Amino acid sequence: MTINQTEIAQRVVESILAQKLAPGERLGEQELADMFGVSRTLVREALMQLQARGFVEVRSRKGWYVLEPSLAQAHDAFAARRAVESGMLRDSAVLREAGRPLQAVIKRLRGHIADEEAAIAGADVATRTFLLADFHVCLAECLGHRMLCDMLRDLTARTTLVASLYQSTHDAVQSCADHARIVGAIEAGDVEGAAVLMLAHIGSVESGLGQSVQAPDARERLRALLAPIGPGFSARSATTPGRTAPAKT
Repeated sequence: MTINQTEIAQRVVESILAQKLAPGERLGEQELADMFGVSRTLVREALMQLQARGFVEVRSRKGWYVLEPSLAQAHDAFAARRAVESGMLRDSAVLREAGRPLQAVIKRLRGHIADEEAAIAGADVATRTFLLADFHVCLAECLGHRMLCDMLRDLTARTTLVASLYQSTHDAVQSCADHARIVGAIEAGDVEGAAVLMLAHIGSVESGLGQSVQAPDARERLRALLAPIGPGFSARSATTPGRTAPAKT
C-alpha cells in the first residue's frame, strides 16, 4: 500500500501526541524513506509540510529536527487552545439540542474516557498520552466543529511537545478526571460550566510546566565530560611515572 506525504506527516504528529517523538529529535530523510518505503523526495515534502505547521525545523548542514518550542511559544499555544476550546463549547449547536443527538455525543465521549481510564491502568504510556490529547479532537468532532479538528490536533500536539520539553507535572489521572467533569457538565446541559471547566483544565496543564529539560549541546556536553573529577584528584598523580592512578570506587 502506497503512503503519501500527508499520511507520513500525520504519523509524525501522532507520534508527537503519544510523546514517542521528543523535542529536538532528529528526523533523518533516508531513515524515514526506508521506514515508509518511499522516496526521499516524498519524505522531504512531508517534512516541509510539518515545518509549515510548526512541528519540525531544518538546521543548516544538520538536517530535520522536531521543534523545541520556546516558553513564549508554549504560552501562545495554550492561549490558542483556551480561545478555541472554550469558544467551541459555547457556540455548539449540538449542546443546545436535547434528545438523541446529544445522547450520542455523551455516549461517545464517555466511551473515550473509559478508554483513557483503561490506558492509565495499563502500562502503555504512548496510548495513554495519545488518548488524553485526542479527547479534545474527539470533542470537537462530536460537537460538529469538523473544521476545528485538524487545528486542535495540531494545537494539542504543540502543547504535548511543550509538556515533554518543560517537565510537565500534570498528572494523567487528573487530566482524565477533568475530562469526565467536562462531559458531566455537557450532559447536565451546563454549557457555560463546561467551558469554564475546560479553561480550568487547560490552565492546570499549563501551570504544571517546569524548567526546560532539553539536552545540552555538544560543546556543553564536552565541557561536562572534561570537568575536574574532584578536589582530591590530581592529573599529575595519575600520569607521573611510578605513581598509580587512584582506584575507582
